[in-house]
Amino acid sequence: MRRVSLSAVCALALSACALKGDVRRVEDQVSQLRRETARADSARAASLQRLLDQVSALQQVVLDSLAGQQRRLALAQGELRGDLTDVQQQLVQIQELMGQSQQRLSELRGQIDQRREVGAGTGGDTAGGSASSGPGAEQLYDLAVRQLRAGSPGTARQALYKLLQDYPQHDRLPDALFQLGESWAGVNADSATHAYERVAREYPSSPRAPAALYKLGLLAERRGDHAAARVYYQRVVAGYPHSDEAALARTKLSGRGG
Repeated sequence: MRRVSLSAVCALALSACALKGDVRRVEDQVSQLRRETARADSARAASLQRLLDQVSALQQVVLDSLAGQQRRLALAQGELRGDLTDVQQQLVQIQELMGQSQQRLSELRGQIDQRREVGAGTGGDTAGGSASSGPGAEQLYDLAVRQLRAGSPGTARQALYKLLQDYPQHDRLPDALFQLGESWAGVNADSATHAYERVAREYPSSPRAPAALYKLGLLAERRGDHAAARVYYQRVVAGYPHSDEAALARTKLSGRGG
């Protein structure tokens, strides 16, 4: 009976020791799991913080870029307002010049009408180029040239058409026709061509004739008609070999002038 009891006690003691060992191992595993979980949480927190820092830095870059764009936009708006102001001022000046030109044309028309009335009363010939009407044609021509130089081809054309209409026999007609071509050259190639052709056809002895032919060559080149351009340049060289335009035409014919 004692032997049996002692064996049972030993077995129980051994079982208790084994149970304590298992509990200790479990506790160790739990502690290790907690440490690993804490390290993982710390790593995730650090990673999240880095991500937040990157997002914050990117946000700051975007804000700086937007601020820079706003500054540039404000600067551009200021420059645009300044440009618009300059354009408005230039338009006012152009309107003033046009008004002055129109007034000057009206004055010239009045003077011409007065001269005609005087010529009619004295039996004078005012059809064109007479001593009494000559200065009127010169004034119209000078006005047209000034307006062309001032960048007002429309006003210049009014004066030139008036000259051509009222003084059809005046010595200034080849000059007037050439300047009429100049006034149309940048806006209506057909009208410019018509004016230059009249100079070359009706006034071949005028100093304006070689210039008109050369201008016709340039207009032909501009519209892509190189054969016609060569014909005009050849006419300049053949008909006016000592003119300045002949030298330019030779350069074009040699291929060095584009």
